[in-house]
Amino acid sequence: MRIGSAKRPECVAVIGVGTLGASVGWNLSRHGAKVVFIDAGQPGEGVTNWSFSWVNASNKTARKSYFDLNVAGMAAHHELARTIGPDSWWYPTGHLRWADNPAAQAKLLKTAELLASWDYQVEVRTGAEVRRRLEPALTMPGEVPVVFYPDEAWVHGRHLVGRLVSQAVASGAERRSGTAVCDISIGADGSIRTVALSDGTNLDVNIVVNAAGPGASHVAGLIARHLPMRREPGVVTRIGCAQVPVHRAMHAPHIEIRPDGDSSVVLHSREIDALIDTGEDPAELAGLLHESARHVVPELGSSQIAQTRVANRPIPADGFPSVGAVPSVPGYYEAVSHSGITLGPVIGRLLASEILSGKRDEMLADFRPERFSP
Repeated sequence: MRIGSAKRPECVAVIGVGTLGASVGWNLSRHGAKVVFIDAGQPGEGVTNWSFSWVNASNKTARKSYFDLNVAGMAAHHELARTIGPDSWWYPTGHLRWADNPAAQAKLLKTAELLASWDYQVEVRTGAEVRRRLEPALTMPGEVPVVFYPDEAWVHGRHLVGRLVSQAVASGAERRSGTAVCDISIGADGSIRTVALSDGTNLDVNIVVNAAGPGASHVAGLIARHLPMRREPGVVTRIGCAQVPVHRAMHAPHIEIRPDGDSSVVLHSREIDALIDTGEDPAELAGLLHESARHVVPELGSSQIAQTRVANRPIPADGFPSVGAVPSVPGYYEAVSHSGITLGPVIGRLLASEILSGKRDEMLADFRPERFSP
C-alpha cells in the first residue's frame, strides 16, 4: 500500500507478538482488518516478559519529541485500561527515584525541574516521608531527596499481551505461535506478496509489520533492508516473595525494584548489565541483583531467586524508535523500539491508523524508518 493511499489491507502479518506487535494487531483487528500474529516463541514471553516494564516519560528527556511520544504512551495506557479493563496488567501506582551521592542527587533534581517545566507531574519528598507514607519497607536516609512521579506506572507485559491477542482472535485474528518467518516474497511491483514460515506454510499477505524486537534487523534483511540495531543486553531477575514488600516501581541507588503481582518482585540494574559481557554467569548476576535489593528492602533478603534471563533490548542504532512505512517496499512497516511497554499502546494506535488510512501522524515524524535508508 503506497503512502497516501486508502486501500484497505487484505491481510496483515504482524511478526513478533510482544507489547508493540500485540498493540498494532489489536488496533487493526478491532477496525476490521484481517490479522495474523506470528511469533517464533509464545506471545508476550520474549523481551516483553523480561523488561523492567516501567511506564514513564521521566527517563526520556534526550529529545522533546521523544518525551512527548512517551507522554502520549502514558495517556494511551489509561485509555487502554478503560477500553479492555485493567485486569492483572495495569498498575498506575507511581514511581520513586533517589540517589546516594551529591552529584547524582543534583542531576536527579535538575531533571525533575526540567520535567516540571514541561508540565510533567513531579513531587520531591524526603526519605522519611516516603517511608512513612508510601514504602515502609525501604531503608534510606531520612533527609535524602526522593523524586516521586505519581502518574507513572508498571505493567505486567505478558498479561497485557495475552489480553490484547485474545481479544483480537475473538475479532477474527489468527495466531501462529512457535514458528518463525524465514522468507518474505516481493511481487514484480515491489510490494509484499507472501510470508513463508518455518513450519513450511506460506501465507498470502499484502502488509507486513516488523515488530520482531531483537530479531527486527533479521526480518528487515528478508526484504533486503538494513535496520541497524544496538547490541544492548540486560539481565532481569524475579524474586519469589510470600508477601511483596513494595508497592510501586522504584530506582534506588544501584538497583531497580518493582512488584510483579502477588508473589514476586522484579530486579534490574544498569550497573550489573555492564557485567554481562565480562562472562559472569547469569546466576551470579542474579545474586548481585538480589544482594543490592536486600540493602534497599531488607525483607527481600529471605526471598528466593525464582527466574533470571539475559535478553537483548530492541534498540535501533540511534536509540530512538523506528515506526512506520518504508516507502521503497510498499506494504512493509516497522514497529521497533526500546521502551515498548510505555510506547506499545500509542504506537499500536498510530501505526494501525497509518496502515488503514495511509496518513502519517506528525507525532512519529522524528522516528520514521527511512532515516536508516542508505
